[in-house]
Amino acid sequence: MPPRDVTVRPRPGRPTRERAEQRHHELLDCALEVFLDNGFERSTIDGIAAAAGMAKRTIYGLYPDKATLFEAAVQRAVDRWLVPIETLRAAESDDLEETLLAIARIRLAGITSPAGIALQRILNAEGNRFPRLFRLVYDQGTMPALTFIGEVLTRHAEAGIIEIGDPDIVATAFLSMAVGGPATGALWGVAWSPDDLDERIRTCVRLFLDGVRPR
Repeated sequence: MPPRDVTVRPRPGRPTRERAEQRHHELLDCALEVFLDNGFERSTIDGIAAAAGMAKRTIYGLYPDKATLFEAAVQRAVDRWLVPIETLRAAESDDLEETLLAIARIRLAGITSPAGIALQRILNAEGNRFPRLFRLVYDQGTMPALTFIGEVLTRHAEAGIIEIGDPDIVATAFLSMAVGGPATGALWGVAWSPDDLDERIRTCVRLFLDGVRPR
């Protein structure tokens, strides 16, 4: 009788740091999906553990309660949604219109990405229960972009190309015009073609520039 082919399996041990971090991210992604599907109130740690394929005690070892896990899941969504400020800086050129077009396209792509849409949905659903999350998104995502846009506008104002008052207010107006409208439509499911969406952005940028050019 031929000898059996015995495969020696390695004994289980502690996961590597990289694997532990990967599983942690998977937990937060699964938790966000559960919260999106069921809402905060009807979501349970049991349900999240089942979705993540993770023991409930492991989750409680990381997060003491459901609210803390929820906030961590939202922070994970913010981290995935954020566009590094270096990406915006790399889009700047001497041509103000092209710079603003590039900024608007980058911001809109982030907002309408799967992570961006998930973040907007969870904020709309649970923002009243966790109001500090709005501030988190503003401080980590919107404020750095506004600061950079204000710097761009200030540089061109100093060169005499445009005339602006408070750069923070003007930068906010730009994002509202060029990104806010198209982003809201996209989040509501409006199916614009890429060409139509880009033409909307271009029109909004031109309208903005018409308002700040010297008279």
